[in-house]
Amino acid sequence: MKGVVYIQIFHFNKHSANAIHHYNSLNAFYSKIMKTVEPTIIGFVYIEAGGVVGLHEAPVPQLFIVIEGQGWVCDDNRKKHFVKQGDGVFWQKGQAHESGSDKGLTALVIQATQLDLPE
Repeated sequence: MKGVVYIQIFHFNKHSANAIHHYNSLNAFYSKIMKTVEPTIIGFVYIEAGGVVGLHEAPVPQLFIVIEGQGWVCDDNRKKHFVKQGDGVFWQKGQAHESGSDKGLTALVIQATQLDLPE
């Protein structure tokens, strides 16, 4: 018999996430998935109904992919753009942005110093 393989099950949901207190955020939560050897962070953002992650600058390029629900994003001009499940938004390093939802959303967020997207 070969070596025993153990299954590890992880739970990624709002209940295991931390509240976002920065940027005048309201009813928004973040759950980090992992951090790679290179400076790459992958996590979830949970925004409840009426919640917002306040306006802030991206510290590195960021990809925000809505995996459940719907909401909006904007940059420092405050013009809201509707996003729904399957939509992704890319912000460059230093780009100011904000996100929120009237009904709630969950987004996968990937942040990395080297984040190249296909054209």
